[in-house]
Amino acid sequence: MFASKFRKIVLSAVFIATLPGFADAAVYSQNKQANFDVTMKIVADCSISASGIDFGQKPGVLTQAITGSSAINVTCTNTTPYNVGLNEGTGTGSTGTSRYMSGTGANTGTVQFNLYRSQGSGLWGDTQGTDTMSGVGNGTLQTLTVYGEIPVQTTPMPDSYKSSVTATVYF
Repeated sequence: MFASKFRKIVLSAVFIATLPGFADAAVYSQNKQANFDVTMKIVADCSISASGIDFGQKPGVLTQAITGSSAINVTCTNTTPYNVGLNEGTGTGSTGTSRYMSGTGANTGTVQFNLYRSQGSGLWGDTQGTDTMSGVGNGTLQTLTVYGEIPVQTTPMPDSYKSSVTATVYF
């Protein structure tokens, strides 16, 4: 009887000791500690996107100014100062803030257009601190409006006219 009880106790102890995690269940009376740092560095960064301006289809001659607008979306890290500049575009004869859309194919005609930082004044260029739009990032998307105008001018031949303008965020 004693041997049978002893055998059950030993078998129970062996069974419990083989259960997962049970062998590591020892209680320790001493310990040591070490501290470690968790770090991260955030660097100033910005992203930019823009939508185009479509002045539409106009019959006749350019005897009245035609206006349009688009949006430039800027997202910069919190407290990051930035400037957004617009280059002259790809139209023939464009330079600085004097911009032109060019005709297609053999048509060498151009249509003048202006881009403004505010409605009707303040031409928007690419010279930082002079004719760019400035702001300070807040970590969320900020929308800047580009105001476009085709001024009264001699009307070129009927065609599609285009210029590609590059918006740049400086930070």
